[in-house]
Amino acid sequence: MSDFANAFYHLHHGDVCEVYDAWPEPDLIISDGAYGISGFRGDAKNYAELPQWYEPHLKEWQAKAKRSTSLWFWNTEVGWATIHPLLIASGWEYVQLVVWDKGLAHVAGNSNGETLRQLPVVTEVAALYRRKPVFCDVTGKLCAAQEWLRSEWLRSGLPLNKANEACGVKNAATRKYLTADYMWYWPPGEAVARMARYCEQYGAPSSQPYFSLDGINPITAELWDAQRATWHHKNGMTNVWARPPLASTERFRDRLSSRSAAHLNQKPLDLMINQIAATTDRKQVVWEPFGGLASASVASVMLGRYAYVAEVDENFVSVAKLRLDEASASLSASGALDLV
Repeated sequence: MSDFANAFYHLHHGDVCEVYDAWPEPDLIISDGAYGISGFRGDAKNYAELPQWYEPHLKEWQAKAKRSTSLWFWNTEVGWATIHPLLIASGWEYVQLVVWDKGLAHVAGNSNGETLRQLPVVTEVAALYRRKPVFCDVTGKLCAAQEWLRSEWLRSGLPLNKANEACGVKNAATRKYLTADYMWYWPPGEAVARMARYCEQYGAPSSQPYFSLDGINPITAELWDAQRATWHHKNGMTNVWARPPLASTERFRDRLSSRSAAHLNQKPLDLMINQIAATTDRKQVVWEPFGGLASASVASVMLGRYAYVAEVDENFVSVAKLRLDEASASLSASGALDLV
């Protein structure tokens, strides 16, 4: 097996489990692995085999993901439903399910309803998850963000309503940032930094800085904001993506066999761009553990992210490398060398 790399991507020809430890921590993972339909080399035979197939990967994702890492998990409806409980158990928070509606063109008259005795399937799903951020309090207890923020303020001995004064607001800090009920939401970094400074100045003396993430260094606005998963909203986009299946001109041909398409499950590049643009920033790291033709990694390079991709099939790797090199050359030509 071999590796290919330049300043913008790293492509591993082989099992991704061989390189997880060598890859940098991901800001985003795009998983388009086994569907349990025997659709490609290495796929599980059915959805019941999916938990065993994904188990080693879930362990690696759990170990390497940051508090702010997001995950897009592509699969069939039943495949996603089978793996969902395992994702929750390994520390991922479910956000939503996106449905790719391929439309009637995907049926193309090839589906005999009387024979199949079911409705034609024209969808795939991609579930969005975010790493569940946990923090260690002064007693060593692991807490979710809401509980940890409240406990950090309370150990100062100051009344909760003083958080409003610390943040320079009338009542938002107590009512939103430090509440114990469902009204809580994630505070901006500047608010957390202000509360920390206020506790240091007026709260009980402490050997550990208030709101410190490591118990040693003071919190900053930038450091707190970095603990939250990236999200860029695009007006008009919903969780149903109506996009016809790939046309013949979009599909890459298999140069080494008689098949017309290099990969039967090649994802549209525009869908990958949507996912990456929504959940990463420029210069962040994107993992594509099950690369296929590396559509997610190509989109990552195009958008100025660093792509790390693995694929076992030699035919797929050859096409993936060609696409990645073309995307890299285009990025270089655009003058985006500040990524290096």
